Amino acid sequence: MSDPLDVVAKVSTPQPELSADEIDAAAKRISEIMEPTPLQRIERLSAATGANIYLKREDLTPVRSYKLRGAYNLIVQLESAERAAGVVTASAGNHAQGVAFACRSMQIQGRIYVPTTTPKQKRDRIRAHGGDFVELIAVGDNFDAAAAAAAADVERTGATMVPPFDDARTASGQGTVAVELLEQLPTAPDLVIVPVGGGGCLAGIGTYLRDRSPATAMLGVEPTGAASMTAALIEGGPVVLSEVDPFVDGAAVRRVGDLPYAAVSGFGGRVVSHASLPLLIGTEPPPGAGSFRMMQIDEGAICTAMLELYQNEGVIAEPAGALSVAALADIEIEPGSTVVCLLSGGNNDISRYGEIIERSLVHRGLKHYFLVDFPQEPGALRRFLDEVLGPDDDITLFEYIKRNNREIGAALVGIELGEPAGIGPLLARMANSPIQCEQLDPDSPTYRYLT
Repeated sequence: MSDPLDVVAKVSTPQPELSADEIDAAAKRISEIMEPTPLQRIERLSAATGANIYLKREDLTPVRSYKLRGAYNLIVQLESAERAAGVVTASAGNHAQGVAFACRSMQIQGRIYVPTTTPKQKRDRIRAHGGDFVELIAVGDNFDAAAAAAAADVERTGATMVPPFDDARTASGQGTVAVELLEQLPTAPDLVIVPVGGGGCLAGIGTYLRDRSPATAMLGVEPTGAASMTAALIEGGPVVLSEVDPFVDGAAVRRVGDLPYAAVSGFGGRVVSHASLPLLIGTEPPPGAGSFRMMQIDEGAICTAMLELYQNEGVIAEPAGALSVAALADIEIEPGSTVVCLLSGGNNDISRYGEIIERSLVHRGLKHYFLVDFPQEPGALRRFLDEVLGPDDDITLFEYIKRNNREIGAALVGIELGEPAGIGPLLARMANSPIQCEQLDPDSPTYRYLT
């Protein structure tokens, strides 16, 4: 299955090759609208790893993500006829903001298609950046549906497509992150960790580092629920994932682009984890000089990284933005080495923090759910509280399954532990209790339905 955005590739301005020289040229263009983003050393992460950990703060661009780089670099190169026809794009949210900003700054009309699952915060920012120059259209429940609608628009109207990742001009613009970080460090970094969605940013950064800093290792990371680059590398080409978890919306891409795949597959290296082999995460040695690896990060670990960045550094990262930081917990890093984590975006809707906290607690082993079948006798609930719960255990959810009889019967009970090790004693007390308790597996359909 081809990327819907490929349908219009032939009618756009001929693409240059993705190269270090093109990325340097893109950096000059982008300097017209934005300053280099900060490269911030994080003491907490450095102390925890023994390395020098830096965050490349792409959450501090005018649109709070690196996506402005690729969008602007493409649009500014369009011919006058293409500009007059207007532009169209599809995006999970961040690329759309970059396109909207570019449209307004160059006074070009644009139509932007986003999935209906795009957080309200991102939709509001798209409208704010684009103003009267942008029309926002929500369609479908994933990026691919939005991409198909955008491609149909281009065929119908003759507008110019601005792909979010599968275009050399887009990838070149996104690769300017590498230009800046090499200029900001006194010596080349030992490792750069890059979040992966459609693959354009990894392709651009990797292409530049391969040419200008070949000893720098790279680690591409993607969420377990949307590991499209991993699947492509395993299968030998882009494939369409049968199912995608939309939680990490900035990286929830069902199929990576052909151009990013061609670039990334040329880096060599190998996959160190994928959906069927989750235990391989963290068991591989760290990437060596100039090497390339791909790995996956559990969504719960991403949530934990988000919360720690907020609570310790005051950094608001969206799920995709925290991917690179979450990876630090799963790899061994040579003490004293220099590591750059690309914090790709900070467009996180505050209304999502309830789910973020929940996923983090489950991942850390602090939150568990049970179906508890209380006997039909008085005092059953009191017995459960006195005999089953530990002194540091809290009930955070209690709901009878049979809503027409709340006095007796099975209940869904959520329990938060004081520490992960508390689960063993809790299960032992449940086993010794006459009250029947069934723990819900987080990967089971019942768990996903009830919670």
